[in-house]
Amino acid sequence: MKRLLSRRSTLAAATILPVANLLPRDVAADGPWKPSQGMRIVVPAAPGGTTDIVARLLAAYLQQAWGQSCVADNKSGAGGVIGSNEVVKAAADGHTALMGNIGPQSIAYSLYRNMPYGPQSLAPVSCVITAPNVLVVHPSVPAKTVPEFVAWLKAQNGKVSYASSGTGQSPHLSGAWFLQLTGTKAEHIPYRGAAPALQDLTAGVTQFFFDNLTTSIEFVRAGKLRALGLTSAQRNPLTPDLVPICETMPELKPFDVSTWFGVFLPAATPKPVIEAYNAQMKGWLDDAKTKERFSTMAGFPAYGTPAAFDKFVAAQIALWKGVIDKEGLKLDVN
Repeated sequence: MKRLLSRRSTLAAATILPVANLLPRDVAADGPWKPSQGMRIVVPAAPGGTTDIVARLLAAYLQQAWGQSCVADNKSGAGGVIGSNEVVKAAADGHTALMGNIGPQSIAYSLYRNMPYGPQSLAPVSCVITAPNVLVVHPSVPAKTVPEFVAWLKAQNGKVSYASSGTGQSPHLSGAWFLQLTGTKAEHIPYRGAAPALQDLTAGVTQFFFDNLTTSIEFVRAGKLRALGLTSAQRNPLTPDLVPICETMPELKPFDVSTWFGVFLPAATPKPVIEAYNAQMKGWLDDAKTKERFSTMAGFPAYGTPAAFDKFVAAQIALWKGVIDKEGLKLDVN
């Protein structure tokens, strides 16, 4: 009898141990998960942009909160796909996170033919910040309002062009969706970033551009460009008198575009790790200093639960798939 009980105990232990071994050592312990070594937040973009800035702000907060080093690691290329794929392949132990964004985490799934990962390859933690783009036009464009601009586009019948910071990026697809909703035409001119796009727009080479509000606002204030409307449904304190485009015409009512940034972990990351990250992000995004910093970037803190962020990302994927499929746009990751 003793031998039988011993064998049963051994079998029971054998079924429990593999499950425990799937978790990082510090997850199995009582209390919230904490990192046991240095962390990194992969930034799938070059230094200096919004993705990089918010990643560094979060890294500093986590380093102080958890007492472990945390660095932002820039891995740019292929519209954010290269850096994102590095996190997909990383150990799911909580020590590697991704500061994702609208490009590689929603647009890319429909844009690229040969994506190395899918939506299920990453675990959503929380959105971080949302910010609007703005429709800006060259002063030679006679329109002062969005309805006047649409009427002007129809009169031009495709003889005008719009700039973007790159094919398949949010400014390009914002323009494509706007044209689809209004039944208008314009030639798309892609540039390698917003700076050269703005340079040609102010020179009159192109006629309009859906650009990030923070980069365009100085050109508007200097009289080099005219702002007609915000892409988001939410008004912005930087431009309190600038109306959301979705309020201007019935056919544009669905038009609601915000560039967004959020944290993801490798798909197999244990739930306690995801919850620990989410809790820290809530504290960070609720902090007055974070809100003040985001306001200078024309952005809004956008904390959410992992489930809420997952639902938001799924809706974004569906939205941009519709725009991309109608545009007939396909690229290869290279």
